Amino acid sequence: MPADPIYQKIVNNIEKVIQGQSATIRKLLAAFIAGGHVLLEDVPGTGKTTLAKALARTINADFHRIQFTPDLLPTDILGVSIFDQRDQEFHFHPGPVFTNILLADEINRASPRTQSALLEAMGESQVSVDGNRRHLDELFFVIATQNPVEYHGTYPLPEAQMDRFAMRFSPGYVTAQEEVTILTEQNRQHPIESLQPCVDRDAVITLKKRIADIRISEELKHYIVSLIRATRNAEGVINGASPRASLSLMKATQALALFDGIEYVTPDHIQEIAVPVIAHRLMLDSHARFSGTTAEDIVARILDSVRVPV
Repeated sequence: MPADPIYQKIVNNIEKVIQGQSATIRKLLAAFIAGGHVLLEDVPGTGKTTLAKALARTINADFHRIQFTPDLLPTDILGVSIFDQRDQEFHFHPGPVFTNILLADEINRASPRTQSALLEAMGESQVSVDGNRRHLDELFFVIATQNPVEYHGTYPLPEAQMDRFAMRFSPGYVTAQEEVTILTEQNRQHPIESLQPCVDRDAVITLKKRIADIRISEELKHYIVSLIRATRNAEGVINGASPRASLSLMKATQALALFDGIEYVTPDHIQEIAVPVIAHRLMLDSHARFSGTTAEDIVARILDSVRVPV
């Protein structure tokens, strides 16, 4: 089946800037179109920031970047009310969270208090400031990054925060030839400087709404729930995935089916996206962590053990 034309236009445009990351782009767009948020976990220099900027330029969206640091305050993210001497009233000055695509760079370098400022925004697309509830744009999408190697001066994200991310994955390194291509293309200027929008806001919103039209059978819903419930009893796991993980997995698979130009979800879609949707939500016990077992390993074993509907 041919891929959805809007999705394909977005991918083709982003790939003018991002080399050798087709799988990463597919997962990122699945989370975006499904209404989730993404945590990119990789070493510096692998294109995480460029990927976020390329997506924003491709769909002509507002883009803000926040560099998370230990002295960052919640008001630096949400905004603050400032008293105006002229009219003797407080006026709200919105923070960078009031945007379409928000890059939370090195999110684990800010204090837990500041990290939690994003909880309501990510969970409910709204923020509460000074007792007033302010709604965020319907295209609001958080791309957070963190370095999985350097932990000095960092604050691990709490479980409630991790559960707000629809997916966590790593872009990884490109091949040698793709890296040579990157050098060639950036010899004079970065290709993102000349990147132009290829779809408008209405097209993206239409794509998001079409997810609801993708069918998912009762058997596959039971399959998703079986995978999620298996994490709660898996060896080495203290806390398994929540029902929010089931919902995220279902919506992500519907997005993948939409991208592929088909009207229904298949087991292959679920198996393709299960690890990045589920693994980051698991809390492992000390024995599992010290033995070298990862959450990704556990989800992979569950995928092998749970019967696939036919």
